[in-house]
Amino acid sequence: MKKLFKLVSISLLSFLVLFSFANASSGTFKLSHDLGFGKDTNLDAITKGRLFQVVIMTQNRLVRKNLEGVTSPELATDWSGNADATEWTFNLRKGIKFHDGSDFDAEDVKYSLMRVKDPDIGSPAKKSMSSVTDIEIVDSHTVKMKLNTSFADFPLLLTDYRLRMIPSGSGDTIGQTGIGTGPFIVEKFDAEGTTILKANPDYWEGAPKIAEVHVIAIPDGEARVQALLTGQIDMNRYVKFNQKKIFDGNPQFNVSVIPTGNWRGMVMRTDTAPFDNPKVRKAVRLAVDRQELVDLVMDGAATVSCDTPVAPSDQYRLDMKCPQNISKAKNLLREAGYPNGIEMVIHVSTKEPTWPTIGEVLQQQFAKAGIKAEVKMTPSKSYWKETWMKKAVSMTRWNERPADSILHEAYHSGAKWNESFYKSSSFDKNLADARGQLDFNKRKAAYQNAQKTLWEEAGTMIPYHVSRLVVTSSRVKNLDEVEFFSIRWHTLSVD
Repeated sequence: MKKLFKLVSISLLSFLVLFSFANASSGTFKLSHDLGFGKDTNLDAITKGRLFQVVIMTQNRLVRKNLEGVTSPELATDWSGNADATEWTFNLRKGIKFHDGSDFDAEDVKYSLMRVKDPDIGSPAKKSMSSVTDIEIVDSHTVKMKLNTSFADFPLLLTDYRLRMIPSGSGDTIGQTGIGTGPFIVEKFDAEGTTILKANPDYWEGAPKIAEVHVIAIPDGEARVQALLTGQIDMNRYVKFNQKKIFDGNPQFNVSVIPTGNWRGMVMRTDTAPFDNPKVRKAVRLAVDRQELVDLVMDGAATVSCDTPVAPSDQYRLDMKCPQNISKAKNLLREAGYPNGIEMVIHVSTKEPTWPTIGEVLQQQFAKAGIKAEVKMTPSKSYWKETWMKKAVSMTRWNERPADSILHEAYHSGAKWNESFYKSSSFDKNLADARGQLDFNKRKAAYQNAQKTLWEEAGTMIPYHVSRLVVTSSRVKNLDEVEFFSIRWHTLSVD
């Protein structure tokens, strides 16, 4: 009997070992980043230089959007507002630990979010958090956020991909350590080389399927495509649509087209002549054939936008028609004092692979309205520091944000990253009215009025919201076909 029991025990132990091995994290997933902020690249989610490809895998938010785009719990389990939506109480998930072994609790929430408001940090997300005046720690796993206005959509604001939870007091080191509660742990951070992440075996949603993630710096867009073709990386989310034929039908790759709220555009500084005249800015935007840009640059895989940054799927999106109107563009230029048209230099780079092509198409379209445009290539590595928000006309790109966040962050008169230097008291008032309006229809009207103002006056030409062409190696499995910040990274696997 003892011998039989011993054999059964050995067999059971062998089964458990084999089961554990079969379900352990395994394989390496490789992706790239464009070294957009050079030496300033870091792992602090709230800074301009955040390396978001790493941040989204190592740090969690309180609230996220699920695969259907619905606001859902992450480190907060539930929340509720008071009668006038000026206070919001969030209950926190218990038993969660940071990568350094410390417990996640209410102090960490208060520290992480109030830090965004620190003027010394100068966070791009500061404007979005401007309504928060204080965060009260009710108990170890409950916080009450106090606002300076009614804000019915406040939980939605917290889905911002930068609002990650970090250990209290870790601000001086987080840029290098990346410590969070996420599915992967930073083993080595090398912004200009390869950053290595290891699976977090104690991740609260379950251990990741993959053992390692390598995030490789490849500044040039074409070089990233070659890296995918040669197996240096396993995923490229920035493949141009005119390169889709390279991968279609090739069993070595998986190809997906994913609609997003991300956009590409051209920025005119509204504090610089001739673009300080709203009639000139409107003329430039009327000279654009947006559908032609969608067809030529995106092979039809994009949604036309009439200069609104609000995502097509957003509940506050204003749907407008904005066909090219050359005669009206010329009339506006004459009224502005430019009967013979204007000259401009469009600064582009391969930081975003489609920018040069957009510039070339715009050059031809503008010519019809008497606008002479030169397309000038600038270095990719220094683009954000030396070109964007520096030159009179440059290219831009933004990731999807909730309507309130993007309208505040990119256009509010007091926003740090108001890239066109646009200032409008009526626009600012519409945003303030929207935040304080508890009635959904009235709130929607205020946000849409703000978008109408942008169509008339904005310094940003937004021709479309992109559909993302995502190409992965065929060895990649279980990659959610959703926008980048909603992907469940712990479920992804590689052969």
